[in-house]
Amino acid sequence: MSTNTGPRTDVTIHRAGPDDAETVMQMVREIAAHEDQLQHLSVTTERWAQVLDRPDVIVLVARRDGAAVGYVSAIRRLHLWSDKDVLALDDLYVRERARDDGVGRRLMAALAARYAAPDQLTVTWGLEPDNVAAGRFYRRLGATLRDKVLAGWRPEAYTWTTPEVADGSL
Repeated sequence: MSTNTGPRTDVTIHRAGPDDAETVMQMVREIAAHEDQLQHLSVTTERWAQVLDRPDVIVLVARRDGAAVGYVSAIRRLHLWSDKDVLALDDLYVRERARDDGVGRRLMAALAARYAAPDQLTVTWGLEPDNVAAGRFYRRLGATLRDKVLAGWRPEAYTWTTPEVADGSL
């Protein structure tokens, strides 16, 4: 835990590009380990280099004295009900040494200011219900938290579909 008395201002934030793939990949490994989810991590640095070149993928990296201290990632996507784009936040991660220094707030503010506000996009994200500290953080930002269960349907779970359904002959 930081002993600083207030947010530090010596942080720069930039949009990550393909040259930042190794840095982003390392922080993705860190957040996966922190969440005990390393077994689910299959993306590679090479794939990150490709993804970071996509216009709909936004990854902002915070640096202090040239060293990466955190990132926020989001995907711009269409919300079918409203016929408007939203920013679907994927991760907000701040390395332990930079926590409580305002880095997370600055990353979220930069994401909103640069990529949501110009087009008045809603930013959405998921949150583990037992992550009380994150809930407090997001509420302080002005976010509305509500319960919603996320479901996933992996290929091995839907292999029971019949061939006539799979080939579109319903």
